[in-house]
Amino acid sequence: MDIFSRYVVGWMVAHQESTALAKRLIEQSCIKHNIEPEQLTLHADRGSSMKSKGVAQLLADLGVTKTHSRPYVSNDNPYSESQFKTLKYCPKLHASFGSIQHSTAL
Repeated sequence: MDIFSRYVVGWMVAHQESTALAKRLIEQSCIKHNIEPEQLTLHADRGSSMKSKGVAQLLADLGVTKTHSRPYVSNDNPYSESQFKTLKYCPKLHASFGSIQHSTAL
């Protein structure tokens, strides 16, 4: 999510989180939005995928600066945290898709 416009620049639905999926999402989002080297800062939580060497190398190759939330501090990125809470707890949203295949087909 872009912190200034709150526009979702890239998203993915998957059964689990992984370094390979994080790399694919970041790379596809940078290509889609024509991100030039040294133009983007990516702020992420401290999840294993986002701290992995694979993602770190991809970000370096793309010229993307990375920052991470402080350990055990959930409000370092309140915009993302607010969006995640909405996605997790909105009953209507959970009933919108019959399966993961249905959610990715839209």
